[in-house]
Amino acid sequence: MQDVVLAMLAKEPAYGYDLRARMRDALGPLGEAMNAGQIYVTLARLAKAGLVTSERDEGLPDRPDRRVYALTPSGQQRVAGWLTEVSWPKPDLAEFHLKLVAAAAGRLADPVALVDAQRREVLRRLRDAQRAALDRAVDPVAGLLLEGVVLRLRADLEWLEACELAWAAREREASS
Repeated sequence: MQDVVLAMLAKEPAYGYDLRARMRDALGPLGEAMNAGQIYVTLARLAKAGLVTSERDEGLPDRPDRRVYALTPSGQQRVAGWLTEVSWPKPDLAEFHLKLVAAAAGRLADPVALVDAQRREVLRRLRDAQRAALDRAVDPVAGLLLEGVVLRLRADLEWLEACELAWAAREREASS
């Protein structure tokens, strides 16, 4: 989140409210869930780290707490580094898989029932993402983000199928 906020400030200084609006515009329907307070907490952390500065907007005497945020030279360097960095999320243990293992080991819940409940939630999210992606008003860049979400959710469904098959086979072996 910090790097995105810095990048949004790279073009020009802005109020926190304006930053949130820019991010919501860039992210389309996915940006709607963004908490406004999160922007201000992030800006405070960035200021503490010396990556942004803020000044009270003198032009608004009725709103003395309104501040304009701008990048420092260190902030500009961080944005440049972030944009040239090549990265992708590292594969790691999924919390859901750990939940399956713990539930089965402690006989706390049926792993196949947990998979089924997770599948219903992923299907709900997939339906919402597909509806948003089909919206003609969605900006093409935000549409690409939505397409990535849809593809990841479809992959999650395939993975849940594999989990269900493995846990069902394991239960059959245990009962034999």
